[in-house]
Amino acid sequence: MIKRQQIKEVFKETAYGKEVRVMGWVKTFRNNQFIALNDGSCMANLQVVVDFANTDESLLKRITTGAAIAATGKIVESLGKGQSVEVKATEIEILGDSDPEKYPLQPKKHSLEFLREIAHLRFRTNTFNAVFKVRHALAFAVHQFFNDRGFVYMHTPVITASDAEGAGEMFKVTTLDLNETPRKEDGSIDFSQDFFGRATNLTVSGQLEGELAAMAFGQIYTFGPTFRAENSNTTRHLAEFWMIEPEVAFFDLEDNMQLAEDMLKYVISYALEHCKEELEFLNGRLLEEEKNKPQQERSELALIDKLSFCLGNDFVRLTYTEAIDILRNSKPNQKKQFKYLIEGWGADLQSEHERYLVEKHFKKPVILTDYPADIKAFYMRQNEVDSEGRRTVRAMDILFPGIGEIVGGSQREERLDRLTDRMKAMHIPEEELWWYLDTRRFGSAPHAGFGLGFERLVLFVTGMTNIRDVIAFPRFPKSAEF
Repeated sequence: MIKRQQIKEVFKETAYGKEVRVMGWVKTFRNNQFIALNDGSCMANLQVVVDFANTDESLLKRITTGAAIAATGKIVESLGKGQSVEVKATEIEILGDSDPEKYPLQPKKHSLEFLREIAHLRFRTNTFNAVFKVRHALAFAVHQFFNDRGFVYMHTPVITASDAEGAGEMFKVTTLDLNETPRKEDGSIDFSQDFFGRATNLTVSGQLEGELAAMAFGQIYTFGPTFRAENSNTTRHLAEFWMIEPEVAFFDLEDNMQLAEDMLKYVISYALEHCKEELEFLNGRLLEEEKNKPQQERSELALIDKLSFCLGNDFVRLTYTEAIDILRNSKPNQKKQFKYLIEGWGADLQSEHERYLVEKHFKKPVILTDYPADIKAFYMRQNEVDSEGRRTVRAMDILFPGIGEIVGGSQREERLDRLTDRMKAMHIPEEELWWYLDTRRFGSAPHAGFGLGFERLVLFVTGMTNIRDVIAFPRFPKSAEF
């Protein structure tokens, strides 16, 4: 029997008359003669021509949209537009039937909302074929970037007893009987009887454990699932998502910013080079979608132009204090067009402010640094109090067009006394993080790192507008299907 060839390889064939065998899923079947076949290896469908006059009628009836088939035949020159070759079938075999009355993916346009309801089948559409191939390329590029620079890939715990962010919005992990939960005398849950002998949660970040490894290997990165029990139904939030978190010993904030900028440019460049077909499709899809929007809501840049924009510009670096001055004096703020008006120093910047800085003011990606200590996490290195008595930390956020914050990071507080003082002020018990504090007791050193929400990156590179469309099976409030 002839060995199966992927459709993307068949398209490269130039020897007319060569016999090939292909397998895939039927996209359409026209006039009992023309099958559009796709096996997932590329976005284009291969036309398989059936000799319907000499094919059993019962077999023809089983060639329906969604059915899996094998086709053997000879490569011939295609007379149709868009492809150079097609296969003139000599044999068709049905591998898996598909009831045309029940198959939900008919040859017509489906809304993204509908496709989310059938996420187990949406991979078969062109849009999601493109999205998830780009996602794959970006993940591969992330690993390649760090590997080429000598980083060690660490798998940090998914189950943890610590809360890296101090947010408290975590999923509990327990084997206790929820109908008969053991209680202490004061009425609180007795977690000593639980599987781990203490309260545990799904992790919100691998950073703290990553810091431990960086203090031995020098430079490490994590790339794993993280979880937030935040009751948010926005287009930018998920309950389960993937985080990339490098930690580097002997790095300061400047080093950290440069690493993050280099990484973002590397992975975007990799996607542009290796996913041309997919990005061109997504670029066209976005342009078509934007036609239905009012002019003021349309993107200033097409997708591929937006990606090139990030590669072609050095990221602007400025402090939070400088950004506040720009925003406070901006027209949208003075004309009260911002939903959240900037009235003074200490305000927590929103997405509308971040996008204004990137898209309107600088027209370049922006790195903001030195945020107020009160709005940032306990582990960030503290700056000295400024002349106006304000305390900032060595934090940084990278802001991109269309999406706002894509990276958040900082130089970490390596001074034990400063770190413990900060923990006390934020009511974080030292005994819960004794192991983290040990890195400050034994050979402490300056170090820095950042976190990149992988789905935010995929969202940006694909031009999709809802984060639920860039992860295979999205988890969000009231939904954990598939």
